[in-house]
Amino acid sequence: MGVMPARAANSPANLYEHLISRVAMDRVCMETPSGQTFSFGDADEWSGRLANLLILCGVAPGDRVAAQIEKSPQAVFLYLACLRAGAAYLPLNTAYTLEETDYFLGDARPKVVVCPPERREDIAGLCRGHDVPHLFTLGREGDGDLIEKSRGMPASFRTVQVSPQDLAAILYSSGTTGKPKGAMLTHANLLSNAQTLVQAWAFTRADVLLHALPIFHVHGLFVALHCALMSGARMIFLPRFDAAQVCTLLPRATVFMGVPTYYTRLLAIEEFGRAKCRGMRLFTSGSAPLLADTFEQFRRRTGHTILERYGLTETLMNTSNPREGERLAGSVGLPLAGVEVRIAGQNDRPLAADTMGEIQVRGPNVFAGYWHRPEMSAAFFTADGFFRTGDLGRMDGKGYAYIVGRAKDLIISGGYNVYPKEVEDCIDRLEGVQESAVIGMPHPDFGEAVMAVVVPRPGASIDPEAIKLCLRGRLANYKLPKLVVISMELPRNTMGKVQKNRLREVFLPKWTEFVKSFERVAILHRVAPGFGPELPS
Repeated sequence: MGVMPARAANSPANLYEHLISRVAMDRVCMETPSGQTFSFGDADEWSGRLANLLILCGVAPGDRVAAQIEKSPQAVFLYLACLRAGAAYLPLNTAYTLEETDYFLGDARPKVVVCPPERREDIAGLCRGHDVPHLFTLGREGDGDLIEKSRGMPASFRTVQVSPQDLAAILYSSGTTGKPKGAMLTHANLLSNAQTLVQAWAFTRADVLLHALPIFHVHGLFVALHCALMSGARMIFLPRFDAAQVCTLLPRATVFMGVPTYYTRLLAIEEFGRAKCRGMRLFTSGSAPLLADTFEQFRRRTGHTILERYGLTETLMNTSNPREGERLAGSVGLPLAGVEVRIAGQNDRPLAADTMGEIQVRGPNVFAGYWHRPEMSAAFFTADGFFRTGDLGRMDGKGYAYIVGRAKDLIISGGYNVYPKEVEDCIDRLEGVQESAVIGMPHPDFGEAVMAVVVPRPGASIDPEAIKLCLRGRLANYKLPKLVVISMELPRNTMGKVQKNRLREVFLPKWTEFVKSFERVAILHRVAPGFGPELPS
């Protein structure tokens, strides 16, 4: 990271000062479905008590505080307390296994760990193994000894002064390949992106954000939460996404942020439509690709056009379709203010419009590097300071960006590049298809070959061979799926991204049998041409 410009004397670097202290303390910050309300003053006082408790535990600026807890207002207060104390917040998915959590604690070496009361015994064993001095519990209803022990602490706390480059959070990558890496996000990263999004999406204190996202991830914690806090907006704070509950509460909201799965589930509710969305001004989608069909269905049903945007754990938000202006299906929009985005080819050279290449990003939103991995961090940056995202995409002549897929998902079949999204888009347009996922599988002749997993629409019957036939003439021969399998659903992570590594594992036996059959047919063709079925193409 380059040297940050000097900040004005009246502009504190600690993100907390921009999220809470500039808002009227009597304004409602969060309300829960059960009717509980918390003001910005409550957030200030509770985060002050928790920050005092952290200091009592010996937490110093830069120390890590790991939180593997359910979503609750108290979990937000803990995050704010970490900012105030100058600690680095480390949110962990509650779905992680004990083995996975063991890795994160061993890698980050936190000073404090917070877990649900029911997991205390298991997590205590991990803490002993990694010499973590303090373990607290926090339940989904705000129960647990963290809150009990903080009640006696002073509510006032002098927020620790930090530099813009100081660490505010560490978020680990999903770890679909290799061990997860901890992305180090600074106060400057988080502040610049929050300010940019508030302006880009015109957040004001008149907004009501229906918050249904998890808060262990960039989307729910830094995008949704920061926009609401920084603008003084009210949040209807749901513990999790429930389509029926969201449908009921939408008339009270003005903004909703979701992943594509949220929107498909809302569309499955018969009464969901224009009446439910009459007070809404903005729907955004991210964390996974939004199907063009979902985009169009939503527009027809509600009269609203979903705003897609693009971000990463390492960079926060990079691009967004415009709040006012054309929102294009399949596009993640234009670079945000202050963020440079380019499509690069060999030797990191920028490519012309509509040329496929790696998406690279530069700006104040880009992280400081990977935790305890300086060599790896350096390898992800170009000589001129752009971050290599590993995502493949293109930008059209108007500057709109399109994501093609992850570089690691690129299929190289017989020396030719196959972009899975191109094949998926063709399959998704076929009658009776709900969605699809295209993956590369090992092949004795081609190195890799294309396999498609197809989910039918409810009540539809799909013939795998008919799909292959329909794709002929639409795709080059090397892009055609060699094998099409039907599945009732695709495996996804918590943020709705299809887990293609899981698909490869699940369907490897079926693929192996297919390849063996392919080899048997090939032998018959060599021995007696014309004997047996045609070779799969």
